[in-house]
Amino acid sequence: MKIEKVAILGAGTMGSGIAHVVAQSGYQVIIRDISQEFLDKGLKTIRKNLERGLKKGRITEEEIDTIMKRIQTTIDLENAVKDADLVIEAIPEKLELKLGTFNELNKFTKPEAILASNTSSISITKLASETSKPDKVLGLHFFNPAPVMKLVEVIRGEKTSDETMNVAIDFAKSLGKTPVRVKEFPGFIVNKVLITAINEAIDTYERGIASAEDIDTAMKLGCNWPMGPLELADYIGLDVVLDISKVLKENIKDFNYRVPKILEELVSQGKLGRKTGEGFYKY
Repeated sequence: MKIEKVAILGAGTMGSGIAHVVAQSGYQVIIRDISQEFLDKGLKTIRKNLERGLKKGRITEEEIDTIMKRIQTTIDLENAVKDADLVIEAIPEKLELKLGTFNELNKFTKPEAILASNTSSISITKLASETSKPDKVLGLHFFNPAPVMKLVEVIRGEKTSDETMNVAIDFAKSLGKTPVRVKEFPGFIVNKVLITAINEAIDTYERGIASAEDIDTAMKLGCNWPMGPLELADYIGLDVVLDISKVLKENIKDFNYRVPKILEELVSQGKLGRKTGEGFYKY
């Protein structure tokens, strides 16, 4: 199967970042979100990020215009996906929301279309169960910022076909990314390891063992992390960290996983990290 047109659901940080990469790689892109305001904000982010490359001499104004012309937007789900060869869902990390979306995709996409989720932790098999073509469903987990980060986790559900996996692997490579094949498991590779480590750092902070700054300094200098775990949590978004933490806790039954109380408190207070100006640090 040849992929030419890609529909991306969600114009937020990940959706707009993925759209940027896909359009820059020569594909026709249509972004769908629930309001024109969100779509306009996503387009503005894409252009702003492309213009950073212009200032560094990595891209020309003409190339930016060409890339932006490859991107369409709509608030109509059926219009977004009816002709798409690949749909990448990048909506909030809420199971019921994603299940409902895949149920809708089953109605509106053509039979041969591949349905992918950018989920960072949710079961691909559960999402696929909402469709009549589970062999065409898989995970394509990009990392933030999508235009910069090279990794894409390609996650196989119980019924994902070899053909679907191979098409997805080739697609990721066409974007200049490095795909890794992952057997479905809560958190997949990166978040199973990373979120566990971040929560251990939060637990260390919560117990008063060390300050946020000293925990981050210790991990940067002692483990050669480019960014400390609490700084990274703020960058990811504490709400996202909490959502993934809950998925791990609920689904890894043989692991005594504790979600730090302070993480839940910060999220309930609206202190989500960089995007709100305060988390473990103030920005």
